[in-house]
Amino acid sequence: MNILHKLLAIVLALSASLAAAENGVTDKDILIGQFAAMSGPAAQLGQRLQVGMQAYFAAVNAQGGIQGRNLKLVTRDDGYEPDKAVAAVKALIQEDKVFALAGAVGTPTGLAALPVITEQQVPLVGMFTGAQALREPFNRQVFHVRASYFDEGERIVQYLTTLGVKKIAVFYQNDSYGKAGLESIGRALDKRQLKPVATGTVERNSMDVTRALDSILKADPEAVVQISAYTSCAAFVQQARKKGYGGQFFNVSFVGSAALAQALGEAGQGVVISQVVPFPFIPKTQMVRDYQQHMLAAGQKDFDFSSMEGYITARVLVEGLRRAGKTLTREALITGLESMHDVNLGGFAISYSSKNHQGSSFTDLAIIGRGGKFMH
Repeated sequence: MNILHKLLAIVLALSASLAAAENGVTDKDILIGQFAAMSGPAAQLGQRLQVGMQAYFAAVNAQGGIQGRNLKLVTRDDGYEPDKAVAAVKALIQEDKVFALAGAVGTPTGLAALPVITEQQVPLVGMFTGAQALREPFNRQVFHVRASYFDEGERIVQYLTTLGVKKIAVFYQNDSYGKAGLESIGRALDKRQLKPVATGTVERNSMDVTRALDSILKADPEAVVQISAYTSCAAFVQQARKKGYGGQFFNVSFVGSAALAQALGEAGQGVVISQVVPFPFIPKTQMVRDYQQHMLAAGQKDFDFSSMEGYITARVLVEGLRRAGKTLTREALITGLESMHDVNLGGFAISYSSKNHQGSSFTDLAIIGRGGKFMH
């Protein structure tokens, strides 16, 4: 009878343990989900973000993982379309049964997926967007790793006005991302009693920039700030140069710096891009040295800003997982992340609290030089 009682106790304990276990967590693995553009005009953003994340996951797994568990990334392609993003998130949570999400790409896709993430209470670390609509109101499930578009807009406008440039036009994507970027530039200009001299729009996943080009060039701006994907931004620059426009071009980080430089070719020289991660080509900090080492170990020889952001996102997630402890739950992950107050990850600072998930306000500027090489 004692043996039967012991067996019953073991069965009940196992049942309770299984019932309490979170989706995506086993004794061997932790399943992380990513919804991002892996196809279409914004594909390089999701692809390079994934590369950076995988490089760090591989390094962590090679050292024994998280409490003996290996990290596994499951990616669903949303094509940078809101309806597909919703479907991708639902599939990751309900079918793939991931533990947490990381490395999402885009404002319209993020906004569309946010209600599902909130309802299902699945933590999301790292959104490749600086839109304020994804930061306010505060969402307990979402942890940002990059600076906001307000931060980037201020950096760009500050740089231009310091040089005496005041006639600034804005070319933006006609959706929540483009409008968030437009607001950030408008806010920075307004601070200096200035307004955009002209604006022009392009539809998401489109390269038809003819009308935007006409309306902006008529105003003869000294500089054009672009807030769109790399394909449409490249088309705008190339066509403007053919028409003889000699002003400056600025882009926010979401454009995908390497993808833009590649798409522009020789027309890219002198184009400036605001950045939210350290310069990935020169190992001045421990973060960049680690990034380059882990990328090479993963067989990735090409360094770029987007994979750097994926790499940092993975490092933040891993730090949160380590702080969560052996009994890994989504609630424990949130608590672990929120305990990261002014944490220096080798030259890149991250700070969270129970009331602030902004993470970073780091901004920088990079210029495309000859042959598509970046200058700092």
